[in-house]
Amino acid sequence: MIAYACPMIGTAAKSLSSETTTNGIRVRAEPDFVDSHSDAEKGRFVFSYKVQMTNEGSDPIRLNSRRWHIVDADGTRNEVIGPGVVGKFPNLAPGETFEYSSYCILPTPWGTMEGHFIFDREDGSTVEAQVARFYLATKSS
Repeated sequence: MIAYACPMIGTAAKSLSSETTTNGIRVRAEPDFVDSHSDAEKGRFVFSYKVQMTNEGSDPIRLNSRRWHIVDADGTRNEVIGPGVVGKFPNLAPGETFEYSSYCILPTPWGTMEGHFIFDREDGSTVEAQVARFYLATKSS
């Protein structure tokens, strides 16, 4: 059995989350370990995460795409690039919020995620909103 040392040991679950504002778009990510779908003996650790994005700017925007950088406890890096989120391309008027949930499966009991969203403006330009690093960790990591 491999022993993993999680850098977040002893921290409150809230500190696993992240929140950042870039280019007038606030993004909050909140992870959770899904024990009922995980199997430590088989190296399958399932994490759900909820993302909330708020348009704090003065122009309407529409989500175009996302890019995630996922790193497990062994240092293995994966990149996920794709259109929209969970099959949706929400339009956000100034002050509006969109929230969605998804999941990530890791072979280790902890890891990290970070990335960005690309939004389209009505004038045809694009804007990038960062998703600050958040931590995926089992309850015992």
